[in-house]
Amino acid sequence: MNTLAKTLNWEKKHDELELNIHDLVKTASKVIAPLGPINTFAARNPWAGLEGQPFESVARRLKDTCDLDIYPNDVILKAAWKHGEIDQSFLEKGLHNWLSSQNIDLPFDVAERFCKNALLKGEPHQNQESEVKSLAKKLSRFTMMTVKKHSVQTYSQRLSLNNELDRHIIKWCKLFLDESQAVWSMPNRDKGFYHAWRDLVSSDPALNKKVRKQLKDLPKESEHALKTALLALEVPYSEIQGYLEAHLLSLPGWAGTMLWRSERSTLEDSYVLDYLAVRITMEYALIQSYPPITDDKNDKVPLEQLILMWANFGELPITQWSQLTSSEQKARLTLAYRFDQILRNQLWLEAWEKTYEDQLKGRILSKQQPRVAISPKKYLAQFVFCIDVRSEPFRRQLENAGPFETYGAAGFFGLPIETCELGSMHSHDSLPVMFKPKHIVKETSTVQEYRQYQQRKQTANSLGSTFHTMKHNLLSSLVLPEISGPWLSIQTLARSFVPRSFGTSFRKLSETWLQKPLTKLSLDHNLPSDTELAVGFTEKEKIEYVRQSLTTMGLTDRFSPLVVFCGHGSHSTNNPYKSALDCGACGGASGAYNARVLASLCNLPKVRKGLSEEGIFIPEETVFAAAEHVTTLDELHWVYVPELSKDAKEAFDMVKDAMPNVSRKTNSERVKQLPNPRPFSQDPKRTAQLLAEDWSEIRPEWGLARNAAFIIGERRLSQECNLEGRVFLQNYSWRKDKNGILLSNIINGPATVAQWINLQYYASTVAPHYYGSGNKATQTVSAGIGVMQGNASDLLPGLPWQSVMQSDQEAYHAPLRLLVVIQAPKEHVKRLLDTVPAFQQKVKNGWIRLASIGPEGNWENWS
Repeated sequence: MNTLAKTLNWEKKHDELELNIHDLVKTASKVIAPLGPINTFAARNPWAGLEGQPFESVARRLKDTCDLDIYPNDVILKAAWKHGEIDQSFLEKGLHNWLSSQNIDLPFDVAERFCKNALLKGEPHQNQESEVKSLAKKLSRFTMMTVKKHSVQTYSQRLSLNNELDRHIIKWCKLFLDESQAVWSMPNRDKGFYHAWRDLVSSDPALNKKVRKQLKDLPKESEHALKTALLALEVPYSEIQGYLEAHLLSLPGWAGTMLWRSERSTLEDSYVLDYLAVRITMEYALIQSYPPITDDKNDKVPLEQLILMWANFGELPITQWSQLTSSEQKARLTLAYRFDQILRNQLWLEAWEKTYEDQLKGRILSKQQPRVAISPKKYLAQFVFCIDVRSEPFRRQLENAGPFETYGAAGFFGLPIETCELGSMHSHDSLPVMFKPKHIVKETSTVQEYRQYQQRKQTANSLGSTFHTMKHNLLSSLVLPEISGPWLSIQTLARSFVPRSFGTSFRKLSETWLQKPLTKLSLDHNLPSDTELAVGFTEKEKIEYVRQSLTTMGLTDRFSPLVVFCGHGSHSTNNPYKSALDCGACGGASGAYNARVLASLCNLPKVRKGLSEEGIFIPEETVFAAAEHVTTLDELHWVYVPELSKDAKEAFDMVKDAMPNVSRKTNSERVKQLPNPRPFSQDPKRTAQLLAEDWSEIRPEWGLARNAAFIIGERRLSQECNLEGRVFLQNYSWRKDKNGILLSNIINGPATVAQWINLQYYASTVAPHYYGSGNKATQTVSAGIGVMQGNASDLLPGLPWQSVMQSDQEAYHAPLRLLVVIQAPKEHVKRLLDTVPAFQQKVKNGWIRLASIGPEGNWENWS
């Protein structure tokens, strides 16, 4: 029996401890977010499991645990102030409210002057170092200057072994999780992470002989191993959950990937439990050569810093402290201690958020007209776009181009489907990652056309497969440069010097060669044996899904001759984050397929007849079509145009004529916002195409950067406003939602997705080294699942620097927590908060902000 096993009498201590390790691991996992593969990138709220706690409390906890700041730093805040994005009156009002809530024995004007100077002047500068130290020694008698930490530290953190432990864990995670890059796979991966690691670790040459000996004859099961390690480390029962959380927060990317695997596993075994068993067992083995740690759970508050704050911000020289009474000294130290950096940044952020809300309020309310009874305007075409903030500029330009009306709805159009394109051996989910598909819809064609298309596709794919096989074969890899060199050299030169022309030509050549036939969709219900999901829909389901979709988007009457559902996607080259520019909710899936499915369903006579029986009457001349809004190019690509009626044909021709100008104007608005515009930026269309085709381009578009608000209401509320591509727009009419179910569904669905996107961008901006993914130019795609910086970093969970930063010194994204604005009477909003406690909790704890606009145009703040 090895040293680890000898450390304790397991049976005896197990009876004493009586801990349910599975429950503890599950609870601890809330501090991290699941991280899926980068090719199906989906926005995630990194703090989703912590929303039961106030935002400030989580900020303090993360600061203690891993020295992480989740409020914007001084550079970002002062830049926003300089640019007029923060109104000082809101900052002063927030300060006044905070001071009024404090019980400090100081004159209010003295405390206010000190805090205001601290807010505006920043960190105090050093002066009179010896005098400060001497005074701090005299003032150390105050017991309030000892503070308890908000979190548990691991032994590896306290012994400064965390980096070494991380290095070993990263290596094993890469081996176990590899999807495509390793030539030789890790043995026994099918048995789970712990078992695969246990079989190999005692032979790891990167560990010294003593440590390898510690790791022999380990328990067979990860649950037993984790309990054994925790008991051997003598972690107190009350601190076990915090101890597990600290280990998960050390490498949130790799741990998050294990959590993602656990959530999708049909097995009872937990990848997170395996991960913690490996990590903490290895930690125990590594610390054996170190002397015991003397516990000191309390840290001394740096009195020198508090004294300096008063010298710089309170006009209290060092020499004057002796003239103060003991209670006056304590009051000043207490105020300086409470008014720390976290609180100051909190006040700055709240002022920034209130300033934006005030500006948005003014922009919207100034455009409102008195509600009068007039005949509704007749539109030739109606377009339903995704709520994505990038749709807003395009919708604005489209509405100005003709008799066109636009709507906003979730980009998967309420269809819980898995899609399978023609010739593909695999299907993929085409809905937000928070939901599970219930149906699969396949593209089909005639047997002969399918066989011919499949043969052409296999021929094209075989070239890439052969290249990949040769690259990973020891002998063939030696001659591969000579074989592939000429072609790859030509391709490199073309992509480097004429990327736009090469990309367009190559894509046209590929499409010409493949000759994809016309396809149909498997909309009719079927239960095949090769899939767990039903193919297509029953007649009842067809009617129900269409009714739900039309009702949610507010399109239940006044149908135009042409109705277009616009899914959205993006186009970029050589971009690991391509899927992050597609739908932020659906794991990189374009909404075009869903748009085609819904349009096809809406055109079915039986569906229309069923809808008419439920009070939704679609005119006979109305035809539904589908398109894809390509956000990198600001274009509409038609994906489904059925036979059109006379009126629909007239509308379609008008749309096609207007589209080039709509695209050009949107290009012009969007390209200007990109840094370092191209030399020919006077032609925004050409610039957008180049950004999409250039394989060296690190920023083909801004994506959803600067998103700040989510408006739930009628389009007329914001139609006359330039919202600068910062607002998610969801159509909603409270008059058609008497019981509030529709509003609850919007809050639980699209609004939650928007919050995830918002906090993903927020976290990647305020803590890019931890929640972002660093510079795109230096990233390495690792194990086929994500990116790293170098070969020994965490698996980076968030957005790259280029998605949120204007330059090395200036942020482009404004890290504001999402403002949800609901157009509805106060009693409707109150009912929402009462019936959706999770949303109420987010508002109360500061994870989301809430405002409403009543029928009379009055703005109400609920945060």
